[in-house]
Amino acid sequence: MKIDDWGINNQINKHELVQIFASIVPENSLLFETEDLKPYECDGLSAYRQLPLMVLLPETIEQIQSILRICYQYEIAVVTRGAGTSLSGGALPLENGIVLSLAKLNKIIEIDQDNFTARVQPGVRNLAISEAVSAHGLYYAPDPSSQIACSIGGNVAENAGGVHCLKYGLTIHNVLQLKVITMEGDLLEIGSEALDSPGYDVLALMHGSEGMLGVVVEVLVKLLVKPKVIKVLMASFDQVTTAGEAVSKIISNGIIPAGLELMDKSAIRAAEDFIHAGYPVDAAAILLCEVDGSLAEVDAQIEQVQKVLKQSGAMDIQIAVDEEQRKTFWAGRKAAFPAVGRLSPDYYCMDGTIPRFQLGKILQRIHDLSEEYGLAVVNVFHAGDGNLHPLILYDANIPGQLDETEKMGGEILSACVELGGTITGEHGVGVEKLDQMCIQFNASELQQFLDIKTAFDTKNLLNPGKGIPLLHRCAEFGALHVHHGQLPHPELERF
Repeated sequence: MKIDDWGINNQINKHELVQIFASIVPENSLLFETEDLKPYECDGLSAYRQLPLMVLLPETIEQIQSILRICYQYEIAVVTRGAGTSLSGGALPLENGIVLSLAKLNKIIEIDQDNFTARVQPGVRNLAISEAVSAHGLYYAPDPSSQIACSIGGNVAENAGGVHCLKYGLTIHNVLQLKVITMEGDLLEIGSEALDSPGYDVLALMHGSEGMLGVVVEVLVKLLVKPKVIKVLMASFDQVTTAGEAVSKIISNGIIPAGLELMDKSAIRAAEDFIHAGYPVDAAAILLCEVDGSLAEVDAQIEQVQKVLKQSGAMDIQIAVDEEQRKTFWAGRKAAFPAVGRLSPDYYCMDGTIPRFQLGKILQRIHDLSEEYGLAVVNVFHAGDGNLHPLILYDANIPGQLDETEKMGGEILSACVELGGTITGEHGVGVEKLDQMCIQFNASELQQFLDIKTAFDTKNLLNPGKGIPLLHRCAEFGALHVHHGQLPHPELERF
C-alpha cells in the first residue's frame, strides 16, 4: 500500500506545543513520550503503524474546541480516534500530527423513554447504549461485530451497520442529531430531534465522512422497542454458491429478515472450534436467518423462509429452540473474526458490497483469486444487504506476502465494482482503499468530494490523506476516469 506523504507545515516546535496543550488538558490527558504513544500507532488495520507527534484525551467540548483552534492556527493535522477498531486505517496517525482521542467522552447524557431517544457522547460503546436502556424495554439497533468495544462516534464516522442492518438500517438511519466541532473550533448542531429538518442533509453527509469534515462530540440516537418474539434458524448447504442464491430468493419472496448472514466452511469450523455454537462443520456454508415481530408474524415468516430454503437446496434447517440457543448461534457469527485469527499468523479483512443476486458470482471470483494467489480465504457475509467480508489469510513474516495479499484484496474490490457494487459497505476507505476509489469514481466525482472537504476544512487538516485519493495517485494506479475528454480540475493536484 502506498500512503501519500502528508508533511505538515508546523510553525511551532514540539516543546512549545506541549506547553500550550498542557494548559488546556490535565497532565494525564497529554501523551508525548514514545512508550505512551505506542498504543495509538495503528487501528484495526495493524499492518500499518505510525507514531503520532502526540496524543490528547480531552474531557470536555470546550477543551476540544481549544485544541482544534490551536491546531488550526499552527496548521497541525488532527486524526480523531474512537476505540481504534477501524479496519481501513482511518485512525492511522500522522508523524507530524496529533491524535485526538475521544475515549474520555463516554457518558450517556440522557435517555428519553417517551421519544425513544438517547443522547450520548462519542466515546460511549455501541453495546452500552442497549445495556443502558434494556430495563425500559428498548434497544439500539445497529450492532457491528465489534459492538462490545467500538464507539458510537466511530460508528458515525464509518456509518457502521452490523448483522441487523438489513431490516433496521445503518447508523445514519438510527441517528437524529449530531453536535460537531469544525477545524476552526466552531460548534455546529446538525439535524434535529424531529424526523427531518430543513436545508441540505448535512446529517447524512457526516455519516461515513471518516473524521475528515468535523469532530463529532454528541449523538442523539433513535431507540427501538424490543420485539415481542425473535426466532433464528440455521440452514446448511453443500455449496456456498447455493447458499448465496438462497439469499436473493428469500428477499424476492417479500421477506425482510432482521438478520441474514452467510458463513463458508472455513468460517464455520473456525467459529465452532472457538465458540462451540453447534454449527454443522461438514457443511459448505450456513445461513443464519433471524425474524422478529409479533408471534403470528414471526411464525408465518419462519414458515415462508423454511419453504424457500428447502426449494433452494438447503440440506438441513434448524430453528433455535430457545433464547439461549439463539444467542449462541449469533455468538458464533460475531466471533468469526477473532476465531479466524487462530487459523493464521495474520489475516486481511476486506469489505465490499455487491447486489444480492451477484453473490454467487463474487464467491466464485474470490475462489478463483484464492487459487491464483495461493492464499486461503474465509468468507463471512452480511448476505442480506450484499456486504461481504472476505478474510485473506497470510503471514507477514514471509517477504512479499502482505503485498500479494493487498493486491488480491484490490482485485476482489474491483470485482465488486464490476458487478455493480461498491468498494466498501461499512469499514470506510481510510488508507486501505484509496487506489480502489480511483476505480469507483471519475475525476469529476472526486472533485466534488474535494470541494465538500474544502468547505468544511479549508486547510485540509482533519485526517488528511484518507478517504479521497489525489489525482496523481489515480494516474499512477492507471485508473483515472475522465468523462468526455474533460481534463481533471487543477484543485485535485492541490490536495
